[in-house]
Amino acid sequence: MRTATTALITGASSGLGAEFAAQLAARGHDLVLVARSADRLHDLAKRLGEAHGITAHVLVQDLSEPDAARRVGAELADHGLAVDLLVNNAGFGTCGRFETIDGQRDHDQLMVNVVALVDLTHELLPGMLARGGGAVVNVASTASFQPTPYLAVYGASKTFVLNFSLALRQEYRRRGIRVLAFCPGPVETEFFNVIGTRKAAVTGSFATPGPVVRAALRALDADRSYVVPGLANRLSAHLTPRRPRAFVAVLAERLSRGVRDAMAGGGAGSRNPSGERVA
Repeated sequence: MRTATTALITGASSGLGAEFAAQLAARGHDLVLVARSADRLHDLAKRLGEAHGITAHVLVQDLSEPDAARRVGAELADHGLAVDLLVNNAGFGTCGRFETIDGQRDHDQLMVNVVALVDLTHELLPGMLARGGGAVVNVASTASFQPTPYLAVYGASKTFVLNFSLALRQEYRRRGIRVLAFCPGPVETEFFNVIGTRKAAVTGSFATPGPVVRAALRALDADRSYVVPGLANRLSAHLTPRRPRAFVAVLAERLSRGVRDAMAGGGAGSRNPSGERVA
C-alpha cells in the first residue's frame, strides 16, 4: 500500500524548483528531484528528508537531450516509483536580437521548455489515469500572454505551455486529473544573472520564490486552470489588448527595447547551469 503521494519536480536544484520541493515536502509529499546538478540535488534531498521525514529521490538528467523523458520514465520504473504530481518547472531563456543568439542554444531551449515538458507528461499522465487521479503543474510565464520581442523564442515557448495546459485541463478535468498553468512574473533566482541582464524582467519588478510557489499550490488545491501571481502581473495579463495582434507586438517591442540594448554587442541568452527556470 502506498502511504504518501510522490511529486516529481524538474529543475529542482535551485530557484522555483527548489522552492516547490521544499513546500511540497512540508505538505508530506515524497519527492523525485530532477535536474543536471547532482551535488545540489543530493544536498536538497538530504535537507528536506531530514526536515520533513519524507523520501527524496535524485534523478540527474539533462532535459535538452532527445530521449530525456524516456530515461526519466525508465528510472522511475526501475525504482518502482509512481508519480502523483508532475511539476514541469525546468527551463531557461535567451534574449537579445534573434540573429545574435546561438541557434543551438535556442534549439536546446525549445527541447527543455516545450519538448521535455510534453514528453514527461506523456510518460506520467497515463499512470495517473490508471491510479484514478493526479495533477500536472506546468510553469509558464507572464510572457505567455503576448509576443515578446528580444525574448522571442522564450516567450513563444511559454505561450505553448499555457495553451497546452489549458487544453489538457479540458480533456482531463472530469477524469480525475488536475492541470494548472502557472504564469509567474519575474522572480529573484539565478536566471537573470546567467542570462546577462535583469532587464529581461521587462517590468523591472521581482517577486521572491516563496510567495509565488504558495500561490501556485493554492491554485492547484482550488483546481484552477491557470494562475498569475501578483496584482500587477494579473492586470497586465488580463488587461493588455489581444487584438489586433500586430499592434500588440508593436507595443511589446517598445517595452522590450531595454533587453535589446542591454544585450547589444554581447552574447545573448545563457543557459542556467542548474537547469532551473523562472519567468
